[in-house]
Amino acid sequence: MKHTIILFGLCSTLLLACNMAEGSLSATANPSDLRSDSLSTVWDEAMPLGNAIVGELVWKKGDNLRFAIDHYDLWDLRPVPMFEDNPNFRYSWVQEQLRAGNVDSVNYLFDFPYSMCNPGPSKIPCAALEFPIKSLGDVADVHLYLQNALCNVTWKNGATLQTFVHATEPVGWFVFRGVEDEAFAPEIVVSDFKKLIGYEPGDMIREPGCITYHQKGWGDYFFDVAVRWERVGTTVRGVWSVSTSLGKEKALDKATEALARGVEESYKAHLNYWDAFWAASSVKLPDPVLQRQYDNEMYHLGSTSRENSRPISLQAIWTADEGNLPPWKGDYHNDLNTQLSYWPVYTGNHLSEGFAFIKYNWDLCETYRQYARTFFETEGIHIPGVATLDGRQMGGWAPYSASPTVAAWIGQHFYLHWKYSADEEFLRDKGYPFLSETCKGIEGVLVTDSAGYRTLPFSASPEMHNNTIKAWFKTLTNFDNALIRFAFSAASEMATKLGKMEDASHWQQVFDMLPPLVVEDGRLSVAKGLHLFDSHRHFSHLMAIYPLGLIDMSQGEEAQQVILNSIEKLDSHGMNGWVGYSPAWLGNLKARAFDGDGAARALRLFSDCFCLSNTFHANGDQTKTGVSNATYRPFTLEGNFAFASGIQEMLLQSHTDVIRVFPAIPSAWKDVSFSNLRAQGAFLVSAEMKGGKLASLSVRSEKGGAFNILVPGEQEPRHYETTAGECVKVK
Repeated sequence: MKHTIILFGLCSTLLLACNMAEGSLSATANPSDLRSDSLSTVWDEAMPLGNAIVGELVWKKGDNLRFAIDHYDLWDLRPVPMFEDNPNFRYSWVQEQLRAGNVDSVNYLFDFPYSMCNPGPSKIPCAALEFPIKSLGDVADVHLYLQNALCNVTWKNGATLQTFVHATEPVGWFVFRGVEDEAFAPEIVVSDFKKLIGYEPGDMIREPGCITYHQKGWGDYFFDVAVRWERVGTTVRGVWSVSTSLGKEKALDKATEALARGVEESYKAHLNYWDAFWAASSVKLPDPVLQRQYDNEMYHLGSTSRENSRPISLQAIWTADEGNLPPWKGDYHNDLNTQLSYWPVYTGNHLSEGFAFIKYNWDLCETYRQYARTFFETEGIHIPGVATLDGRQMGGWAPYSASPTVAAWIGQHFYLHWKYSADEEFLRDKGYPFLSETCKGIEGVLVTDSAGYRTLPFSASPEMHNNTIKAWFKTLTNFDNALIRFAFSAASEMATKLGKMEDASHWQQVFDMLPPLVVEDGRLSVAKGLHLFDSHRHFSHLMAIYPLGLIDMSQGEEAQQVILNSIEKLDSHGMNGWVGYSPAWLGNLKARAFDGDGAARALRLFSDCFCLSNTFHANGDQTKTGVSNATYRPFTLEGNFAFASGIQEMLLQSHTDVIRVFPAIPSAWKDVSFSNLRAQGAFLVSAEMKGGKLASLSVRSEKGGAFNILVPGEQEPRHYETTAGECVKVK
């Protein structure tokens, strides 16, 4: 039977409750839940569970039910020999080669170790648990409850499985009920690590009710997998865990402790996290496709990021279960992928989950300083565009992996965390220091051109001209310029707020020496003399519109025309060169242009054409109808999270000094609402529209202070002064 995940309606709630076995863990159905009448037979359409530390994908391989399990620290961190003590591993050497026309030498230095040399460094796959389910017969129902992060499988013979990854502990639970086969037990299945990455085979130890696997990796690295289970009558319940040498916890200890504690107590603690997560904010849309996709994206966020976790990489804790290294080595792509993944945490009121990205980059500042000193030969910080778990350069296309503006885009997240939290302690201790060191690093690379402007010796615009000599622009691209302008402007603003007026003056002076953004024929170009010439996946030349907001509709008619003309140019080239994150990014751009109908169309395109049945973003056009020339399906997460941000931008915007409510909703949306979306200044906004008219609007002030809010249907914003904790009902 073909695996099809269908939209689950509220009317099925009672039916599902009746299908649950006696003693089952309780669950709350949601219209956006994923539900199917069969288990997926491909890993990337599996039911996903996770807690940002460990992850699980539930699917069927052969006659076995399979949990593909993962851990965020599963990395081969061997150094890249070509980057170690190599006098050519310098930005100055790269410039020399480019001026001499030797781009092949540059490409060899960066591409060979990434694509053709040692398999590491790389994210590595973990293992799988397999359960023999042939004797159970056909599956009747597979249901992923988003509200509870619980997967329930029901067989036609009445047997059931409930499985969840504990929200705050590195363990996964499984409970099978109605299993008559006395020999029914899990098995740990691992890849051929010798063939895959050169590791000697690991050690598998089997004991009654327990299996452990120990795998030695590169150097002193190792990881362990453990599963413990027990049988009571026809019920088999157990716990799995994964640990690595990078952490202090032990997989067997965690599995043993959890099993002793019991599934009911573990599930109660698990629900506490998810109840709080879903209570942080909510969105209700009249479009069921967009609603379903949005709810699943927020579920993905809750499954892949925690305040103290590693940040979201290309696949996070759902590494491809294909027996190979993951696409693009599962790395940290900082030319788009990591940054887009955290777009929805701010307006979505999930600053805690978003702090993982902040903390990770803050903790790596010394590594970034070392990279700045050795490669760029500057003070301050620089960040590799393609990075390992521990923040080191991996190689790849040099115009982007060796870009001097990467830290500026990551720095925007430090800025946004401050703006949305209004946390002055964070501003003083982390926000401004990070932006300040970012600006020091960039300033150390800037040169002065013949017109007296500060610029880069070579510039780039991901991924324009791919990895050819043309990708190295001799004039400043709008991508690089927008990031540099943002960094120095933000640093000046933050320094001013802290009373560091000498710093603020210096950053402003550098900003004033930057060339203006290139606007030709009324729209943003890629660089001087080069318009977007074809359909292209990466909207890097429009960074000034979104996400940086340097050009905004609030700035008057000239800025409005630049925005509208620039977006129109994207539309005119069509979508044949796009991948999944492209329409998701376009949804955000259209929302910033107050084009609700256009934003909804772009986001529907993402959901309909670039996602798999379980809502995973698969990069290419999955309809194979010619929407895009890209038809491959490597799963990565950045498109998913950019979609969620696009929905939020349609409902609430606060990047100027005005909070805009429902700024970009489609004309057909008459009934729409949201609760506790976050505005800059630490204001939580809730609003409802009924029959096309505003029914309610309230603003709760976390820190106190003034805000301006534009009520739908009015021309001028209203002004309010608040105290901390005050809730303003706007009538």
